[in-house]
Amino acid sequence: MQIYEPMPGLKVITPDRRGDHRGFFAETWNRRDYSDLGIDVDFVQDNMSCSTHTGTVRGLHYQSPPHAQAKLVRCGRGRLFDVAVDIRAGSPTYGKWFGIELSFENGRQLLIPAGFLHGFVTREPDTEISYKCSDYYAPAAEGTVRWDDPDIGIAWPLDGEPVLSFKDADALSLSDLDSPFVWGD
Repeated sequence: MQIYEPMPGLKVITPDRRGDHRGFFAETWNRRDYSDLGIDVDFVQDNMSCSTHTGTVRGLHYQSPPHAQAKLVRCGRGRLFDVAVDIRAGSPTYGKWFGIELSFENGRQLLIPAGFLHGFVTREPDTEISYKCSDYYAPAAEGTVRWDDPDIGIAWPLDGEPVLSFKDADALSLSDLDSPFVWGD
């Protein structure tokens, strides 16, 4: 397994694949092995979404405490550009973003700790994303920041107009967010 940390707490993980003439096998989550790597997250919910159209943007989302969520994200089919933005007040990387392509082919995963916004754009039709969450979905704790906020400046790989939900199109800007997260908590 390969792992690196582009920002404090944010980890890119590439599980080993063992293959033969039939295809391959990979462990995408193993509590003991991930714990040995310093990833001690108690995941309680698995989510999946499929986006029909290329250029579908979902995010930037978070859940505030006490229902904050860490997520372990992977692409089950297709290809997406996954993004995490640090919103931990006082963090040396506050407002900074990291993006990476996740695909079925590359098998990468992104571990996003609580205190980060999460979003993605699909790069192929019928792209499926799967992710583990450390807390249950709580609608009252949900928040959204604009996917195209110029203060964040994400370089989204888009060709044309994005496909957005009403919620994502009407989200607030990072400068209007009173972050419920504090660096070091």
